[in-house]
Amino acid sequence: MGFLSATSSISRYHIDDSFEDSVMETVRDGLAEYAIPKIENEYSELSVGWVPFESPYDPDFEKNSFVFGTFFLFHLRVDKKSVPAKLVKKHVSIETARRLEKSGREFISKNEKAEIKEEVLDRLLREIPSVPNIYEVLWNYEKSTVYLYTTQKAANEIFETLFSKSFNLKPIRLFPYTMVEKRSSLSDKKKDIIYNTAPAGYSR
Repeated sequence: MGFLSATSSISRYHIDDSFEDSVMETVRDGLAEYAIPKIENEYSELSVGWVPFESPYDPDFEKNSFVFGTFFLFHLRVDKKSVPAKLVKKHVSIETARRLEKSGREFISKNEKAEIKEEVLDRLLREIPSVPNIYEVLWNYEKSTVYLYTTQKAANEIFETLFSKSFNLKPIRLFPYTMVEKRSSLSDKKKDIIYNTAPAGYSR
């Protein structure tokens, strides 16, 4: 759910450092270089990259804008293939029976079982389409803040890695302690008090 939805899940980030060169050009280059591939890799279980906000299934940043007012707005897209274990088991069983019938044997070796499973997985990965997951990214460059519209751990980890590679900037997830460090005007003494706090036990 994105920022246009009635409800949203948001992860907030602080961005350390800034660009030395043209901001607009640097962001465009980073988005284009790490855009999700247009042609799906049939063997890949996971494919990640940036896509335009207005065109999440056409990763072309030349014809689609990523600038909205004073913000940068685009998507993180994560395409994932998942082969159900029961489907793998079914096709392994079918292929095992076929080989036994063809060879006239009563059993197959452990290595051959592993080979059959690998072949079945490769075939099913080619046949099963990827399921796209799309997460909005709203970047306020002037305030060094990025909003990722999800709180899923896996998506957050993918975002943090891809953002660092794309722009050579480190996104720092904001929660109470990092907000004190990065966003507060508290003195060092008061910060130390907060850093040294510990959960208090409570019982009735």
